Amino acid sequence: MQFIDQAEIEVAAGNGGDGIVAFRREKYVPAGGPSGGNGGRGGSVIFVADQNLQTLLDFRYNHRFQAENGSRGGPNNCTGANGKDLIIEVPCGTAVYDAETGELLGDLTEPQQTLRIAQGGKGGLGNQHFLSNRNRAPEYALPGLPGEIKQLRLELKLLAEVGIIGLPNAGKSTLISSLSAARPKIADYPFTTLIPNLGVVRKPTGDGTVFADIPGLIEGAAGGAGLGHDFLRHIERTRVLLHLIDATSDDVIRDYNTIQQELKAYGRGLAERSQILALNKIDAVDRETVDLEALATQLNHLSYAPVFLISAVTRTGLEPMLQQIWEILDQMKPAEELFR
Repeated sequence: MQFIDQAEIEVAAGNGGDGIVAFRREKYVPAGGPSGGNGGRGGSVIFVADQNLQTLLDFRYNHRFQAENGSRGGPNNCTGANGKDLIIEVPCGTAVYDAETGELLGDLTEPQQTLRIAQGGKGGLGNQHFLSNRNRAPEYALPGLPGEIKQLRLELKLLAEVGIIGLPNAGKSTLISSLSAARPKIADYPFTTLIPNLGVVRKPTGDGTVFADIPGLIEGAAGGAGLGHDFLRHIERTRVLLHLIDATSDDVIRDYNTIQQELKAYGRGLAERSQILALNKIDAVDRETVDLEALATQLNHLSYAPVFLISAVTRTGLEPMLQQIWEILDQMKPAEELFR
């Protein structure tokens, strides 16, 4: 399945049905009077968040969505049928923007959350509505009003409590595969991961916590370089950032600073998000030439964040790191309050 996290579509609500001009023509009713019914309301376009959807792939080839029009009124004061609302299912975490103004129209973060994005037109009034003492036989009715038409931009931002970030080949995919049942593609070259991967990690209490493996960032990612600009948005909803650093790098401090600069450049509060640092691949480090404890101390002084020495391959040091993550999450507000 392709991962599509942006789409532009047009939605059109249904038009209201026309009111009609009609008069009662019944035997033994010489002065029947006007009896034209009102038109029905046009259907609205409504988004519904579906937790079973993970991508906006459905909108890649289908760009226009039209709700049903209302029916015209009938004789004998019969109101036309309302048009059916058009229900469009989107993944949880979908933000809906006005494509022309950039205004955020709604953010669907909870399962079954709804957003009425385009209102159906009202039905027109039939001539029976205009009956009065001065006008006993009105011969006019009103047409139905048009439904709203909107150009929309959809953006999917993954809903994960913990975002795993770092430079390409830092071992993010290996880590999420070690912690969860996720099985992302893994290779020994940069940019193996081209899409974000989600994995559920179990707490000791049995509750599941969603981790997101965000494709590797590079210098200039916030300005559009590499893959990072496309996927930085997926970090916005995370509550904790797990910054993974390759301990075999020739300059660990430089690697740390590169990611921090990109978070600051992107903005939206990412640089201030709670972070945990992990020096990964310690199993591949020559301890005689590299002082890992000294590196960890230096990173701690730079970041004021806890630093852990781990190996995602051998699962060394993962439990203390996870325990720190659970403690931070337990102290924070619930996600629905944090991103309301």
